[in-house]
Amino acid sequence: MRADLAASYGEERLPRYTSYPTAPHFSSAIGPDTYARWLAELPAGAGASLYLHVPFCREMCWYCGCHTQIVRRDELVAGYQRTLRDEIAQVAETIGRRIKVEHIHFGGGTPTIMQPEAFAELMATMRQKFFVLPSAEIAVEIDPRTLTAEMVDAMRLSGVNRASLGVQSFDPVVQRAINRVQSFEQTASVVDMLRRAGIAGLNFDLIYGLPHQAVASCLDTVRRSLTLSPDRFSVFGYAHVPSFKRHQQMINEAVLPDGLARHDQACAIANALKEAGYVQIGLDHFARPGDSMAVAFEERTLRRNFQGYTTDKSEVLLGFGASAIGHLPQGYVQNEVQIGAYAQSIAAGRLATAKGYGLTDDDRLRADIIERIMCEFSADLGDICARHGAEAGAMLDSASRLKPLISDGVVRLDGNRLAVAKDSRFLVRSVAAAFDAHLNPAKQLHSRAV
Repeated sequence: MRADLAASYGEERLPRYTSYPTAPHFSSAIGPDTYARWLAELPAGAGASLYLHVPFCREMCWYCGCHTQIVRRDELVAGYQRTLRDEIAQVAETIGRRIKVEHIHFGGGTPTIMQPEAFAELMATMRQKFFVLPSAEIAVEIDPRTLTAEMVDAMRLSGVNRASLGVQSFDPVVQRAINRVQSFEQTASVVDMLRRAGIAGLNFDLIYGLPHQAVASCLDTVRRSLTLSPDRFSVFGYAHVPSFKRHQQMINEAVLPDGLARHDQACAIANALKEAGYVQIGLDHFARPGDSMAVAFEERTLRRNFQGYTTDKSEVLLGFGASAIGHLPQGYVQNEVQIGAYAQSIAAGRLATAKGYGLTDDDRLRADIIERIMCEFSADLGDICARHGAEAGAMLDSASRLKPLISDGVVRLDGNRLAVAKDSRFLVRSVAAAFDAHLNPAKQLHSRAV
C-alpha cells in the first residue's frame, strides 16, 4: 500500500455496503404495519430468499460483531425455534400466497446449536409455507467445534447443500487471544462429515487484522485450509468497535495490527488463494473457477446483500428471527434485536418489525451504483443513471468525495464510466462511500477501510 494512500484513507471507518442505505439509518418510523403492507403489496409471481437468524452460541468469540448471546440451556433454543416457526407462518399468511424460494440461509450465532429434530421441523415449516424450489440453495453457518453427526444427518435430510465453516485462524496464539480455540483436526473432521453426507458446497471464513496476527500466521492458515479444498473463501478484516460490542474490550488493542499490517495480511492471503487457482471476487470473496459465484462474477450478475457477495438474484429477502433484516422493493425492515421483545411480538400475533427504511428514488439509484462498484470495481454511471431517469453529470457533481480519489489515482473516470485502479482495489469501500448521501464520518460504528 502506498504510504500516502494509507495515511489518507486507511483509517476511515466505512460501511461494508451489504445494503444501501446502511442499517444505522433505519428508523422506528417503519414498523409492523408498514412491513405488513409491503408484504401484501408484493407483485404476483415475485419470489423471495429467506434468512433465519439464530442468536445463540455456547461461548463468546471476542472478535464477534454479530447479534448473539451465550446459552447453556437447550430449552431457550427450543422456545426460540418455536417462535421462528410462528413468525414464518405469520409472514406467509400476510403475503397471502405460497411464493417460490430459491435461497435459504441460516446465520448466527450458531444455527446448528438447535437440536436436529428442531432444525428438521423448521425446514419442514418453510417448505409448507413457501414453495422451496428443488434447485434451491440451502446454506447453514457452522461452528466446527460444536457440530454433531446427528445434526449433519438432519441437515442432509432437510436438503442443506452448502455449509459455511468459521475458521478465522489456525494460529493457537491468535485463537487464545480471541477466545476461539479450534484445532485444524476438528475442522478437517467436520469437512469429512459434511462431504460424506453429500453436503458438497463448502465455504471457509477467514479473518485478518486479529490480535497477534502476522503475515506468516495468515499464510499458514491458508496453507492448512487449502488441504481441505473448500469451494469458496470469505476473507474479512476484523472490525474492532468495542463501544458497540462490549465483549471486544477483552481484546488488547495494543496487539492489533495497524492499517499497513492489515493491508499486508489481506494481500498475502489474496495472493496465496489466487496462486492456488481461486478467482478473487469483489473485495473479500474467492471461489474456484466454475463455481456459481465465479461464474456470476464473470457474467457481471454478482449481487451483494446482508450475507456479503451472493448469486441470489431475488429482489425480496425475508428475514426471520431476532435482529434479522429483510429487503423488499419498498425498503428495509429489521426485527426487534432483543430476543425477549422479538418473542413477545410474535406471541402477540404481530410482526416483530422494530425499525426500517423506506427507499427513495435517489436511494435506489445510489444503491445500484454502490453495488456495481462493490461487485465489479467499476460502474457505468451513464447507463445506471439513464435506467433511473437521472443525469450522470449531476451524480458526479454530488460525489465530492470522489475528487481526491481521482487525483490520487485510486479511481479512473472515462466519460461517465468509473473504474477502481487495480492496485487500489483494497480501497473499494472508499470509492463506494463517495456515492453515499447518508454517510456521517463522525459516527465511528464501522470497520476501518483497510
